[in-house]
Amino acid sequence: MTLVVVGASLAGLRAVESARRTGYRGRIVLVGAEEHLPYDRPPLSKAFLDPGHPGEVTPFHPETVLRDELGVELRLGAPAESLDTDARAVEVAGTTVPYTALVIATGATARTFPGARSLRTAEDAVAVRAALDRGARTVVIGAGFIGSEVASAARNRGLPVTIVEAAPVPLVRAVGATAGAELAALHHEAGTELRLGTEVAGIGDDGVRLSTGEVLAADLVVAGIGAVPATGWLEGSGLTLHERDGGVVCDATLAAGPPGVYAAGDVAHVANPLFDGEPMRLEHWTNAAEQGAAAVRHALDPASARALAAVPYFWSDWYGHRIQFVGTPHADEVVSADGVTLYRRGDRITGALTVDRPREIMKYRRRIAARAAWGEALAFAGTA
Repeated sequence: MTLVVVGASLAGLRAVESARRTGYRGRIVLVGAEEHLPYDRPPLSKAFLDPGHPGEVTPFHPETVLRDELGVELRLGAPAESLDTDARAVEVAGTTVPYTALVIATGATARTFPGARSLRTAEDAVAVRAALDRGARTVVIGAGFIGSEVASAARNRGLPVTIVEAAPVPLVRAVGATAGAELAALHHEAGTELRLGTEVAGIGDDGVRLSTGEVLAADLVVAGIGAVPATGWLEGSGLTLHERDGGVVCDATLAAGPPGVYAAGDVAHVANPLFDGEPMRLEHWTNAAEQGAAAVRHALDPASARALAAVPYFWSDWYGHRIQFVGTPHADEVVSADGVTLYRRGDRITGALTVDRPREIMKYRRRIAARAAWGEALAFAGTA
């Protein structure tokens, strides 16, 4: 039996670890587009940009652990090129790799903007950090979490930074308009300039040209405008790819359709039964770790596959503040006060965002998982 895991980031690594932990002793092949051993991505836009950080990207495990202790065949620096589900084989750098079970964990690639630097890979982070070390005047395109973390890194150095965001409120899709407006205040307090409801018309020698006609001087321009699933290699494979972004459409067990094929992490659209089957594609660390481990269990033992009903969780650090979110922002009602924003769907709590309340967020997560009543959540918020 051969397990092939395509994608050598967090979800792929957790799949490999889980396979061995559950007793699988067969062949494992780990395919990764980057030459690096699997490494942690969230710190790239957080701690790595801090001038006190050593500036080195450390892998989760040294190569000896992956090869000798976990018994993994590494195919790094060569992305998967195609998938044949009838033959049960993945094409990698002109070589056919057969599989009995396959976990797709190729993640996502950053959307790009001409003339701007993205921040997704280790090389991206090294380049952004070097520019900040040189005292770069910084413009960030997009007021999402990555862009906001870059802005925070610039302000922590005392550097001027402006965020340009097309939407009238930051983070509307991620946390909703109410919380987005409150998070915008963190930028204002830190001295970050915001240009909301504004688009970038182009980047030239004179600076960043905005749709309003304003030109912003910049030594560093970072595009934080989202990411798209890395699924180009799956065209023609027979898998169902999402019509909006091309992600792999899965059922609640992470099954992608053809026998033995499962997907996990940023690449997967998964129906979540905890939220009435709402399809979710999440670019969060916790989601990648949980789905990677579950996908391989199900791939190796399909008869024991069970629907995942996890509560999404993510965090972000800006200007010394810890922002945490659980659940979904798609709600019938949103209530916000004193650093806590709660989201209601029907008669139950389905989401919560906190700022600088790390001890409370998991209590809300447990309530969401238990389908707690809205009134009970409001009562807890009033006493926490």
